[in-house]
Amino acid sequence: MKNLHDFKQFHGGTSLVMSVQNNTDLTPASFVLNGIPGLENMHIWISFPFCSMYAVAMMGNCGLLYLIFLEDSLHRPMYYFLAMLSLTDLVMCSSTIPKALCIFWFHLKEIGFDDCLVQMFFIHTFTGMESGVLMLMALDRYVAICYPLRYSTILTNPIIAKIGFATFLRGVLLIIPFTFLTKRLPYCRGNIINHTYCDHMSVAKLSCGNVKVNAIYGLMVALLIGGFDILCITISYTMILRAVVSLSSADARQKAFSTCTAHICAIVFSYSPAFFSFFSHRFGGHTIPPSCHIIVANIYLLLPPTMNPVVYGVKTKQIRDCVIRILSGSKDSKAHSI
Repeated sequence: MKNLHDFKQFHGGTSLVMSVQNNTDLTPASFVLNGIPGLENMHIWISFPFCSMYAVAMMGNCGLLYLIFLEDSLHRPMYYFLAMLSLTDLVMCSSTIPKALCIFWFHLKEIGFDDCLVQMFFIHTFTGMESGVLMLMALDRYVAICYPLRYSTILTNPIIAKIGFATFLRGVLLIIPFTFLTKRLPYCRGNIINHTYCDHMSVAKLSCGNVKVNAIYGLMVALLIGGFDILCITISYTMILRAVVSLSSADARQKAFSTCTAHICAIVFSYSPAFFSFFSHRFGGHTIPPSCHIIVANIYLLLPPTMNPVVYGVKTKQIRDCVIRILSGSKDSKAHSI
């Protein structure tokens, strides 16, 4: 009996060890980012526009931040929100493009499991932050046009800091569950992600567990962030349009519209790829190749950071004047507000 007891105890312990080992094996040490499947032979050519856009995004947004910091005339709510947008764009594109270029150039496709979760957190947090800042900028334009005399008293520096922090905190609190929902899943369908970065659902699809909660929560977050922000932007511009149309002077109407042009362009650059990706995934079926989805997903993270500083530099007279004065070497670095 003693030998039988020892036999059972031994095999029970072995089963327990094997069970623990199997559970451990279900969490891979790393993933392999496969880039853009089907276009492997074109990776080197795809990398050139990606690298060029990333360089423009870095120089443009860093230049805007430096200009806003340097020029006292740009220490206003509109430009503080623009600085938030530039910071968000820098983090958003830097979370993905350097790794994508390593995949395209050096075939460095491996990414650690925890590193993948960190990348996922930063991508989704700052895409949500991007949407939130665009919403804040729409509210800024609404206050500036509809309540011009109270503009500086409504949007004070403490208020701007608080709503900016609240927007960031909203993204963090809503995205943190993504990492826990993804980390808890068992992964038994390999470790190859057909993407250039760790997108939430691209990682979850490698799991053999139930990802329904992940999908539902992802849709809820998209509605809570994107849906709410788009609603606020729509309401803001409806009120702006009503206020501008009621102006008696054509010059006043033109000036009011011109102050919104850059922001409207930023909204188009940000939301157009997002809408295409969202609807093509749900209604495109198999008619749109996966490579197209991946390219659009990268454009969604790269186009706004690239175009926003260009558009604001061209369309905003105060910024344009400051840049011209700095480039011309003028001693007076203070821009005069017009």
